[in-house]
Amino acid sequence: VQLQASGGGLVQAGGSLRLSCAASGRTFSSYAMGWFRQAPGKEREFVAAISRGGTSTYYADSVKGRFTIARDNAKNTVYLQMNRVKSEDTAVYYCAAAPTIAGVVFTTPGRYDYWGHGTQVTVSS
Repeated sequence: VQLQASGGGLVQAGGSLRLSCAASGRTFSSYAMGWFRQAPGKEREFVAAISRGGTSTYYADSVKGRFTIARDNAKNTVYLQMNRVKSEDTAVYYCAAAPTIAGVVFTTPGRYDYWGHGTQVTVSS
């Protein structure tokens, strides 16, 4: 599966942004999806994940209550709604796909087989 992330940009602290990740292929619903981010000089870190059918979600503590992950399997797309953004949210955001069974989510990058190229999010203070 090929992934294309979009929706990044410059946003003021406290504002909102929605990232999208479009997947190719007809088996999108077979994959758990995740969002990760990497800031300059830092390792890639987990942000949020969603199960194949969207019934299970999981968030990093740093974004819980501010970010929401969702998916539309009919459109082969996963979203990350980012609200009340902070300067520390500045990073390149990547979407990733992991083939798995229903109801499962993953937080470690190594569990994901496919990655998009990333989209830059910059939060200005």
